[in-house]
Amino acid sequence: MAFKTKKILKKAVSWAGLFFFAVAAYMLYVQLSRYSLADIKEALLSIPGRNLWLACAASLGGYVALSSYDYLALRYIGRKLSPLKWIFAGFIGFSVSNNAGHAIVSGGTIRYRLYTRWRFRGAEIVRMVTFSGFTYLVACFFLIIVGYFLTPNHAFGEGSVSKLTTEIITAVSALGLLVYFGASLFYRKPIIIKEIEFDIPSFKMALAQVFIGGADILMASLVLYFSLTPFMEISFDVFIGVFIIAQVLGVFSQVPGGLGVFEGLFMYIIPGEHNQAALFGALIAYRIIYYLLPLLLSGIALISYEAYLKYVKKQQLERIRIFNARKMHEL
Repeated sequence: MAFKTKKILKKAVSWAGLFFFAVAAYMLYVQLSRYSLADIKEALLSIPGRNLWLACAASLGGYVALSSYDYLALRYIGRKLSPLKWIFAGFIGFSVSNNAGHAIVSGGTIRYRLYTRWRFRGAEIVRMVTFSGFTYLVACFFLIIVGYFLTPNHAFGEGSVSKLTTEIITAVSALGLLVYFGASLFYRKPIIIKEIEFDIPSFKMALAQVFIGGADILMASLVLYFSLTPFMEISFDVFIGVFIIAQVLGVFSQVPGGLGVFEGLFMYIIPGEHNQAALFGALIAYRIIYYLLPLLLSGIALISYEAYLKYVKKQQLERIRIFNARKMHEL
């Protein structure tokens, strides 16, 4: 491939990060536009202030866990980066992919834009994004197994979530987890795909992937749990099982933000018609706290960072101009 073509391709991928940020913002708008401002205001104001603060703290913890995907990926490729940078990249990348869907593409292009500016090669970024994808996948395997045993039995009856389908998904998840752990223990040969070398993570690294991925979904579940418990009594072990099943299926549906899939499954599994109004309000609060606020904050952070880089570049060009002018004057 010609040098000029490669340069154009790199620029296109880099700018695609901003495109997916816009897509994420639009998809979140679509999600929330189904509700009137009065509905949103009522949903938030009906939740006690203490629970809202706890939900916000859980959301923050969730995005710290998500950012740790980047830390693990950096360790996987043997590179070091300041915590501020990998937290920044992880937070923006996941706030976009959570809303835009297709995490490897949407979050990957954001990371490409940021990491190339920190002098990472394209192959290294591909390895990082692929590793992070497997981190989420093996965490999902583990959580599907946990969710199967914690979810109420009626959820596996006739309907959108059949018992047979769920048992097959659980069995596949258990097999996938066993294969991944087995490979981490016994397979040492690198896998080469289009000249990019992927090493199988160590068993310790594989366990860390499951732990961090599990922590991410646990924190996300607490956002909804704190929003819901003021209105209905539900034990956390039952709740987390329902949440895991709804969340994982919502993600694998590839619908941005699991829109409709997550809510539909969650409201189907939680029994009792008297709970629907409470669930409606709690789910709106969950969307705002876990999706809207992080996207707004990451938007401010990304715009500020881009403006800062533009300012630094302008200052550097000005210094070069002054230096050249002085040299010309001396001559």
